[in-house]
Amino acid sequence: MIRDTSLFFGHEVRNTLRNPVWPLFGIMQPVMYLLLFAPLYAGMAFGGDFGQALVSFAPGMLVITALFGSMGVAYGTIYEIRSGVLERIAVSPAWRPAIVLGRMLRDVVSLMIQSLAFILIAIAMGLRVSPLALVLMLLLLGVTGLFSSGVAYGMALSLRDENAMGQIMQFFALPLMLLSGALLPMALGPDWLERISWFTPFYHPVEAGRALFAGELTDLSIPLAFGVMLALAALTVTWSVRSLRRLAG
Repeated sequence: MIRDTSLFFGHEVRNTLRNPVWPLFGIMQPVMYLLLFAPLYAGMAFGGDFGQALVSFAPGMLVITALFGSMGVAYGTIYEIRSGVLERIAVSPAWRPAIVLGRMLRDVVSLMIQSLAFILIAIAMGLRVSPLALVLMLLLLGVTGLFSSGVAYGMALSLRDENAMGQIMQFFALPLMLLSGALLPMALGPDWLERISWFTPFYHPVEAGRALFAGELTDLSIPLAFGVMLALAALTVTWSVRSLRRLAG
């Protein structure tokens, strides 16, 4: 099990290193928000205190990186299904869950590198965060990325169609981003909108990230976010593995 997973993980990492452009592009959108939107956010809600604004704004952008960065891997999987590559791998003697788990681990590692790069840029711009809060935030992002990656592979293995995949992602991505409170805290909106956002998956890691970056390490939103994302990640990983087994017959 561990050997097969590590083999597939190493294979996927080597493929990524041969073409590192896409992980770099994955971080461009959050960085652009950081450079162009965060100053407006600081002037609107924090009286121009940019460092304090980053404590609230940076966690949201990190979660957005997990949302969009991990879900983009689905298109490559659909291509491998179309070309027959994935079917040949799926009927090999390898432990089948390792095929999906190796890819997911690659996605999580890529997300960690992207997140660290983003945090370094934010620190250079005035963000101040404790080492413990930073470690906990990265762990939470890892679980969040695992959930997003599981959704992406589950959809790719079930739909097997780029057009359907693109339509579904476009339909859900914007509402999920807005309801997560990544751009603006949901507390600024009406009560009914905040109640709706509570039932969306990415709201919880955003709130937990803000508590962590603010130094509120005992805030209840932190264990809640870990619990929600771990449960959702377990569900989506199971879905992806079962979809792969159906593909292999």
